[in-house]
Amino acid sequence: MDVLIHLFVGLHIIGIAALLGGFLTQMKAMGQGAARFVPAMLHGASTMLVTGVVLVGLNEAQGAHVNTVKIGVKLALLIVILGLVYVKRDDERVDKNMFGLVGLLTTANIFIALLWT
Repeated sequence: MDVLIHLFVGLHIIGIAALLGGFLTQMKAMGQGAARFVPAMLHGASTMLVTGVVLVGLNEAQGAHVNTVKIGVKLALLIVILGLVYVKRDDERVDKNMFGLVGLLTTANIFIALLWT
């Protein structure tokens, strides 16, 4: 079971890398007002959602304590991120503030995962 959990943690990290990487590649365009949500951001957020749900299930199945408040906050942030990216995925230009919000929420999600114990 531990190997399976580690596999999904790795996939979860790949998802966050795709989401944050997609954001970082558009930072220059954001400064020019031409940023857009690239497909990697949508796929990364979707991967995070699926692997996160699987990780909670695997940890609970193994009898590990799961901090449901922390998971709930992370899930809420991810749903907002996923909703924004999904709705605006076909737009050629996304508002600077909305694009920055996705980057901020993604970064907040990372730090919640790392620092909330």
